[in-house]
Amino acid sequence: MAMKAIELEVMPRQELGSRANKRLRDQGVMPGVIYGHKEAIVPIKMPHKQVSLHLNQGAHVFSLKLEGKSENVLVKDVQYDHLGTNIIHVDFTRVSLDELVKVTVQIELKGEPKGQEDGGVLTQVMASIVVECRVLDIPEVIRHNVSDMALDEVLHVKQIKFPDGVKPMVDGEQIVATVKEVLEEVVAPVAGEAVTAEPEMIGKKPAEEGAEGAEGAAGAKGAAPAKGAAPAAKPEKK
Repeated sequence: MAMKAIELEVMPRQELGSRANKRLRDQGVMPGVIYGHKEAIVPIKMPHKQVSLHLNQGAHVFSLKLEGKSENVLVKDVQYDHLGTNIIHVDFTRVSLDELVKVTVQIELKGEPKGQEDGGVLTQVMASIVVECRVLDIPEVIRHNVSDMALDEVLHVKQIKFPDGVKPMVDGEQIVATVKEVLEEVVAPVAGEAVTAEPEMIGKKPAEEGAEGAEGAAGAKGAAPAKGAAPAAKPEKK
């Protein structure tokens, strides 16, 4: 289904800077900006909950009403917080509804591949794709049914049917998804590495072994050199 321009009323934003933007967000207001078509850059503010809802549903085109005047805009950039979950700022660029634009659209795979019956697992390699089309022809999502994918089959961009007027801007040979059997990895022992159990010492208790070790150390300390052994060399004086 083609995209429709979502009507949204916004207000001019007078206070600028990160601190001012944080105060807005604390009040449930989202900061943004409008630019493009060689016109002035306009800082704006808008309802956070409403804008986030539309963007999370894949909206790209808005008709923003600012001080009684409406402008058609395209979402150019969306900034998220450090967790990547909460939208904190949106850039809009002015557009004409009949001009060609390049946008990123999500890819949604539908169905269950028949290769699952043979132990295959579907893996989506490409989650989104850049397409070119008129503003009002921007699809909300690119959907493809993978029910016919067999085991070891690969889905390429060129096999996806795009809506009329929508052209993919990537190589048609790029992989979108695969159906492959996932084999359980078996960790083999390293060649030449043997695991041996330490033999148990019979006839001695740990306490006795500790005592003998202490006595041996005491005997070694201060022991005379063996008979016939040469005395240790003294360092040369410089």
